Amino acid sequence: MKIAVDFDGTIVEHRYPAIGEEKLFAFETLKQLQKLGHLLILWTYRNGKELNEAVEYCKKNGVEFYAVNKSYPEEVFDPKEMSRKLDVDLFIDDRNIGGFMGWSEIWQLLNPQAIDSEYNELSELLEKGNRTVGSRLKKLFK
Repeated sequence: MKIAVDFDGTIVEHRYPAIGEEKLFAFETLKQLQKLGHLLILWTYRNGKELNEAVEYCKKNGVEFYAVNKSYPEEVFDPKEMSRKLDVDLFIDDRNIGGFMGWSEIWQLLNPQAIDSEYNELSELLEKGNRTVGSRLKKLFK
């Protein structure tokens, strides 16, 4: 999928024009989505210096975007010929109806097979009386 991701309030706490603290599991989730082959697009109100700072902050945390504020890297925005709306499958943004649900829930929604697999493995361990179940449960339900 092509996924547009907002910066302020979504990847980091909203402190614009400063960069806020990282949201819990933001970069871990984004990196995993990229490993699964999803194309991530940074979609933010920021521009100029503030946009460059956001892109660099993400890069330092291991996430480089497929495109920034455009549908694909080579796109040249011309308001006379195209809409500012991105051509993506999904938007992740704190301004959604209901607000930002959190990266853990986003991961679970986008990867139900991973949760099912983890659940099945835990069930098998429980049946065998394995002592590592507690630490695995903590990992699963963080």
